[in-house]
Amino acid sequence: MLRDPSLIPLSHQHHNGLALCVLTRRSLAADSSPGNLAKLARRVIDRYELELVNHFAIEEEVLFPACGPMPLVAELVAEHRTIEAFIAGLRTAPSAAVLEQFCALLSSHIRREENELFEQIQRALPREVLDRAGSEIDRRAVRICL
Repeated sequence: MLRDPSLIPLSHQHHNGLALCVLTRRSLAADSSPGNLAKLARRVIDRYELELVNHFAIEEEVLFPACGPMPLVAELVAEHRTIEAFIAGLRTAPSAAVLEQFCALLSSHIRREENELFEQIQRALPREVLDRAGSEIDRRAVRICL
């Protein structure tokens, strides 16, 4: 299904998150030295602060409330907290294992949102609800260039 315009800013952020994971994994596979590990952890933390904090806030304050009670939403919020815990771990003790766990969870989380949540939302939410949420998403979304 084509992405509804109201969700496109979040989908763009999802694209950036997936790219971050691919680039992090490739770099880690090519060079697992402490220096590269520290550089990758810093990049992940920076991207989290730049875009993911904004992304999670938009979802939790705008999109998820518009969805009403859905078991999937509760699972996605729990994954947000786990991703935040991985970031905290990278701040204090960066490791290849934590970077890999972060990338694995963020990738699967994004795919669940795109393939399950966004598809459900597009089928179930009335046009006016999507438009209202979309206006707020568009207003609040941080846009970065990779």
